[in-house]
Amino acid sequence: MKLTKPRLALICGILCISIFPILVKLKLAPGLISAFYRMFFAVLLLLPYVLLTKNFKLPKPKFIALAALCGILFSSDVAVWNIAIQDSSATQASLLTNLSPLWVGIGSFFFLKVRPATNFWIGTIVSLFGMVTLVGFGFFMELNFNQAFLFAVLSGILYSIYLLISKNVLSEVDVLSFMTISLFTSSIYLGILCYSLNQSFSGFSNTGWFVLILQAVICQLCAWLSVSYATQHMRATRVSLSLLSQAVITSILAWLFLEEQITLQMIFGGIILLFGIRITFYDKTISLKRLFSKN
Repeated sequence: MKLTKPRLALICGILCISIFPILVKLKLAPGLISAFYRMFFAVLLLLPYVLLTKNFKLPKPKFIALAALCGILFSSDVAVWNIAIQDSSATQASLLTNLSPLWVGIGSFFFLKVRPATNFWIGTIVSLFGMVTLVGFGFFMELNFNQAFLFAVLSGILYSIYLLISKNVLSEVDVLSFMTISLFTSSIYLGILCYSLNQSFSGFSNTGWFVLILQAVICQLCAWLSVSYATQHMRATRVSLSLLSQAVITSILAWLFLEEQITLQMIFGGIILLFGIRITFYDKTISLKRLFSKN
């Protein structure tokens, strides 16, 4: 598989996103306020850069509105995912959020009039089987259909809508301008939401503030500038499915820093998951009829 610039950007984005569940699980700040500072600190760093370097180009009103909508969708996704992680297990929240490739595939078919390739659906099935193997089949028997469960599912749906709309916007707007508008809108939206819900904007430890800044720089700016660039040059379905690999990396990081156990089953599931993603990058269309036909 040739490592083009968009693919390298996607790999970089996945690596940066993978540390996010680890940071959130530390519970150094409430989920909602953590989402706000992730967006707020990111736009504080990005805005001076794009203005001083004159890299910000004001899009047409239609695309300004769509970029702002992306900001609301993405920040809502992060907020509900934060809450889901803190109110349940990171495994359950990550698994349910990572159902987004299914929503992206369905959304592409109905709203973008793009029929996902056969390889995408095959890769999706294989990857989801790998995800199930990774967390254990018995896990599904213990799912608790509470607020955390619903928030995790909602997170995946919000992210898939964000990815489909951003794909459309990024065809007309450069990445830096899109991110600036999106982050600015996210900060205002989450700031108003936190204030209306009487969330505390201060009182965190030095470590807490450091983690909030780290989320903004690594998990937001570095990650989503990379993912947005990849989305601009690759199919949305392929990007969404590739992001499933963050579950494997997160498991390794959790083992290293949170002393969570990695079993042989998890390793096997991770290999299956990554193999499913690899299928979607296979250039030749896989024919199921030819595959199962008798010689």
